[in-house]
Amino acid sequence: MSKEAPAPKDNAKAQEHAAKNAAKAAARKAPSTGGHGGKKYSAEVMAAAEQPAKEPPRLKTRYEQQVRPKLATVHGVKNRFAQPKLEKIVININVGRHLEGTKVPPNVRDQVIDTINKISGQKPIMIRSRKSVSNFKLREGYESSYMVTLRRDRMWFFLDRLINLATPRIKDFRGLNDKAFDRQGNYAMGLTEQGVFPEINMADAQFTHGMHLNLVFKNSDAKLSRFVLEQFGMPFTKPEEKAVRKSAAPAPAAPAATN
Repeated sequence: MSKEAPAPKDNAKAQEHAAKNAAKAAARKAPSTGGHGGKKYSAEVMAAAEQPAKEPPRLKTRYEQQVRPKLATVHGVKNRFAQPKLEKIVININVGRHLEGTKVPPNVRDQVIDTINKISGQKPIMIRSRKSVSNFKLREGYESSYMVTLRRDRMWFFLDRLINLATPRIKDFRGLNDKAFDRQGNYAMGLTEQGVFPEINMADAQFTHGMHLNLVFKNSDAKLSRFVLEQFGMPFTKPEEKAVRKSAAPAPAAPAATN
């Protein structure tokens, strides 16, 4: 006995049920932009995900591709974990000399914070004095300086601008001191004017101030740190230029004879 064919009404219900199941499965696979279940993906997030990734910093790429192999061949440091590496850059601006009574004037504070924001892209923190020093008219708890610490990509971008843009703009520049390394290989330098950075418009500055920069290395010493910075293009004073300046310097005048 043969089976009877399903009624047209039953076929329509089956097709409708299959279509609903397919729509639910597609909704589960697709990212949702709202609702209470699953992750929420806005249009901005989806657009940012589709954009190509940014290029890594130039100096970071140079360190990985060129400096590391030279450290292994020239200095014999073949283990990557034992090779010297730039860990962070610390920027510090002293405001203790601007103290008026117990506080720093608002215009001085605002300009220092604005300078650090522009050259580093980060907001600085305020450092208060830990000790009282009578010679400097400083008491414990007074505002002493503003500091910011740069790491990772911001550190590399700042170092690139410092080497290629800021140092050539220093007045009467003859090279950086190549002796300012400590035992751990950290390098310290100072700038007397914030206008060496192209981000600073000196026409809007109310006063001129300098800053202290400290390049902190890991697994390093003075010799290795200098080698790494030279590979980055750090403009240190060359020995032959020192000899020329010493030979060109006038000899001190002899004291006049007395009767």
